[in-house]
Amino acid sequence: MKSQTIRTRFWLEACLAGLFGFLSLLTVFWRDWIEATTGFDPDQHGGSVEWMIVAGLLILCLAVSAVARVEWHRPSRLARSAA
Repeated sequence: MKSQTIRTRFWLEACLAGLFGFLSLLTVFWRDWIEATTGFDPDQHGGSVEWMIVAGLLILCLAVSAVARVEWHRPSRLARSAA
């Protein structure tokens, strides 16, 4: 029986999900990190853009996590179909 390995794709997806999750939490606790790091302030400290970024990053985190989960279970599905 062949060894079941996880592809590099899973690790990339897991790292991206972690990054998106971290950035969404960072934006919740420190809303001005975007202005502090880039100098870009589209809403003049109103906060509305930051909440849209939190929502977008959270959606990205959940979507990439779901794709990574599918990739994680891929070797076991392939082993079952080969048997």
